[in-house]
This record gives sequence, C-alpha cells and structure tokens, in this order.
Amino acid sequence: MVCNRCTYVLEQELTALGFEVLDVKLGQAIIKDTADFSHKLGAIKTMLKSIGLELMYDKNQKMINKIKELVEKGITLQLQSGTPTKFTTLISGKLHKNYDTLSALFSSVEGITLEKYIIHRKIEKVKQLLVDTEMSLTEIAHVLGYSSQAYLSNQLKKHTGFTSSHYRNIKEKGSLK
Repeated sequence: MVCNRCTYVLEQELTALGFEVLDVKLGQAIIKDTADFSHKLGAIKTMLKSIGLELMYDKNQKMINKIKELVEKGITLQLQSGTPTKFTTLISGKLHKNYDTLSALFSSVEGITLEKYIIHRKIEKVKQLLVDTEMSLTEIAHVLGYSSQAYLSNQLKKHTGFTSSHYRNIKEKGSLK
C-alpha cells in the first residue's frame, strides 16, 4: 500500500468481508482475530488481488517494502530540507542491518539494484515536480541532491527518453507519462 486511498479501500474491503478492522496503515492491516479467520483466508487473498495488493507472509518481502518506504521517506526529506539524503545511512540505520546485505536482498527479490530503484523513484519525483510545480530544473536538482542541473537533465533523458521541457509541456495538456 502506498497511499491513503489504498488504506481506505483495504479497510472498506475487509469490513465488507465481515472483519473488525482495528488499524490500517502503510504495509499492514490489523484485524480482530476471529475463529473463522483461516476459512476466510482465501477470500482475503482474492479480495487483495482484485484491488492490486497481496498478502505478505515472506519476511524478505516485508523487508523490501520497508526499504521502499525508506526510499520514499528519504526523497521527501530531501524535498523538505533541501539537504541531500544519504540513502545508505538512512536505510541501514533504520533497519539496523548492513547496507550491502540489504542491497543484495533487494536486488535478488526485485530484479533491480537498490541504487537503480532509488534513481527511478527520484526521476519519478522530478517528473512530478516539473509537471506540478514552477520549480526550475536547477532548483529540483538542488533539492533532490543532484550535483548539477546538467547531470539531472542527462539522467532524465536517459531514464525517460524525454527532456525536462517535455514534462513542462505536459502541464498544459494534463497527462503525465
């Protein structure tokens, strides 16, 4: 779950299945234990799949989701403070594990390196900022910790195939690719 809408939908769907929902937050739902829980497990899995979510049993997948949450948090911190986030320190510090171990786990489960995932998420944020704000590419480069506007421009073109002006033009048309 990555947004408030996801948590709301999940709570509504669990309630519709007859569960008393105690709490729903990013990555987890707490429901009151009932005698027929194991009988409804199939219905829960089906419901989750229908709304694009999945039941997580795998400890590794839980760790991957925590890493992804920390990447989003790091990007948000960069935007708020204007200070570059050292993702290696943030992730290993919050999860109390060696960064290289976490990075290897991430790569084995996700099929992409953690570094590439971080770049991908930052590029998605750049696209959003270009479309949704009046920030210049230089300002965006600064708040997201890029060494220069030129480097960010090259990264954007490399990862999306489009220049920053393309995303600026989208603002008038109203659709983000």
